[in-house]
Amino acid sequence: MDMFGFALGFLILACAVIHWYTRQVQQQVKDSNYRSFQQSYLIVYLLAAAGDWLQGPHVYALYESYGIQKHEIEVLFIAGFGSSMIFGTIVASLADKYGRRNTCMVYGILYGMSCVTKHFPNFYILLVGRLLAGMATSILFSAFESWLVNEHRRRNFEPETLGIIFANAYFGNSVVAILSGIVAQLVANNFGYVAPFDSAIISFVAMCILLITTWSENYGDANAPISQSFIFAWTAIKSDKKIFLLGVVQALFEASMYVFVLEWTPALTQASNNANIVKTDNKRPPIPHGYIFASYMVAMMMGSNSFKLLCNYATPESFMRSIVFVSTLCMSVPIFMPNDQAIMFVAFLVFEFCIGVFWPAMATMRSKYVPEEARATVMNYFRIPLNLIVVIILLKDFHLKVIFSSCVLFLALAAISMVLLHKLTLHIKQVSPLSNVLIIPQHGIKSAPAGDADGRPTEI
Repeated sequence: MDMFGFALGFLILACAVIHWYTRQVQQQVKDSNYRSFQQSYLIVYLLAAAGDWLQGPHVYALYESYGIQKHEIEVLFIAGFGSSMIFGTIVASLADKYGRRNTCMVYGILYGMSCVTKHFPNFYILLVGRLLAGMATSILFSAFESWLVNEHRRRNFEPETLGIIFANAYFGNSVVAILSGIVAQLVANNFGYVAPFDSAIISFVAMCILLITTWSENYGDANAPISQSFIFAWTAIKSDKKIFLLGVVQALFEASMYVFVLEWTPALTQASNNANIVKTDNKRPPIPHGYIFASYMVAMMMGSNSFKLLCNYATPESFMRSIVFVSTLCMSVPIFMPNDQAIMFVAFLVFEFCIGVFWPAMATMRSKYVPEEARATVMNYFRIPLNLIVVIILLKDFHLKVIFSSCVLFLALAAISMVLLHKLTLHIKQVSPLSNVLIIPQHGIKSAPAGDADGRPTEI
């Protein structure tokens, strides 16, 4: 067994151990209403994610099979990210006014229509499909989470249980990614490259049916004009340093993550070929993409499970400083050790582990700081710079070293922002354990109930 196969086996074993240990030490929530609520959310969210994952492995291959040139394929990918940045921000932000559940329905409709366009070997029809997919992606990363946070609070569940749902959602997302890759390959082998997209449509239909039957509707500020939602969100980002810093961390970390998704294959391939040319003047066989992708997903699952453990000892604001710093080190490996494939692969696995911690940690922090009235709008503002960064990377034919150097810079800035965010949380309102008096460091004392304005316990 080669290095990649051994790594996958080891990671699966380690992930199983961490998952078992987490279940042993984590306090189980006995509230049957909470369990059914979590289940209804996870099933819908994971069906939405499955529809997205089913398409990923064969998008490029389908375009090539239609005879579309490399440059045109790049234009299609750029159109997807550009659509997410511009149109997706507008569409997804309507969730605050017209309802989060309704907007999640729109996600299924837009992405389903995008899948239908894959049946037509016409560049302009496929371009429309990419524009629709870009809008849908923005909804996936905002409306579902916004619905969950609002509904969780409305039902008065314990605040810490929200982080558990986030961790389970991203753990399940990794499982779904692996299963979707297998299903996509099977149907593509039997029915052609367009079959995975038809499978995705089935997933979206099932998601919409469950949305209608199991989810209630909730809103941000339904009475405010649409323009007011954008103004309120922008004002919140400008006036609250915690929201601004959280947005910086999200944008820079996710931009690095998306760039990594695009560049890990050429990085590992180049490392393998360069190292082997020195020794034998022959190139090695292609790297096993399937094993590597599965290893990444398992490493991410380990991170999602570890998030639950880390929350037992520290707040996300605290341990995310280390997570982002370690991510920075991982992305520096292709710069300083470009020919060492083994160390680079290990670094990429650690980075995927950090991503697994990042997703639920960021979602938990957003639930604390982002205002409910324009939650989806604020979240989509965060996505504008990351989509812009990815578009620039795709437009420019940068050398790998330049690309990963950019990632290191982004992550270093994200780490600094995370440190500043943590410092700010040390100066938020603190509750005296001896009374119902609210102590504001360096600003005096005033009487108030023990908790934030929305009734949540304040965090130290």
